Amino acid sequence: MTACLFDLDGVLTQTARVHNAAWTKTFDEFLRQRAAATGEPFQPFDPGPDYNRYVDGRPRADGVRSFLASRGIVLPEGSPDDPPDADTVNGVGNRKNVLLLEQLRTAGVEVYPGSVRYLKAATAAGLRRAVVTASANGREVVAAAGLEALLEARVDGLVAREQKLRGKPQPDTFLAGARILGVDPAQAAVFEDALSGVAAGRAGGFGYVIGVDRVGQADELLAHGADVVVKDLADLLDAGDAAPPVPRTPGQAPTGERGLA
Repeated sequence: MTACLFDLDGVLTQTARVHNAAWTKTFDEFLRQRAAATGEPFQPFDPGPDYNRYVDGRPRADGVRSFLASRGIVLPEGSPDDPPDADTVNGVGNRKNVLLLEQLRTAGVEVYPGSVRYLKAATAAGLRRAVVTASANGREVVAAAGLEALLEARVDGLVAREQKLRGKPQPDTFLAGARILGVDPAQAAVFEDALSGVAAGRAGGFGYVIGVDRVGQADELLAHGADVVVKDLADLLDAGDAAPPVPRTPGQAPTGERGLA
């Protein structure tokens, strides 16, 4: 293993909770207005199952489309430049982004100390390092978190849009990260907290997929393709060896055992 591909929100930074809060407010306002207009009962967005199943790790528009489909709601697609008050897939997504940016400006960005330790250890070991995130605000979040010096490359929502890369659970963005670093997927480890991200790592044929369980979904991470699940990246260092594991034999099923990365 010669490279590490890190998801951002929930793996390196504690912005997943900020994303969740912004999605919850956005969807609840949309659903409340729809209920008032149609006479349907108001059923709020659930920041637990709804967020993890339909939104977490996905590009903004995919998250909107996926969640609304679960409620039998179809909106016009619109365009990425739609205003945030437009009742389109992109408009709802942009509404969420306005709330997210406001929260980031007022509250800032917190990092996971264990992830910073791991990034520093990977840097010292000479491993290549990239961040791969569905967020269109990847550059701003990385800078605000003070992680620029520890990451060599970034594939975010803007890059995905420019290069027409499919979002997670498709492997396109992780594959792009491996290409930028000049490594074969089998030589790279993927670090993900989202079910869709773990599935993307598995689909891309990466050498090892580490699930990071921040919300108590270890079994689901394993079921979606993680080779190992940890609570924090520091667990991989505290186990006594900071070197990535040997890749699986091609076709070998995930073991689900705790290991090192």
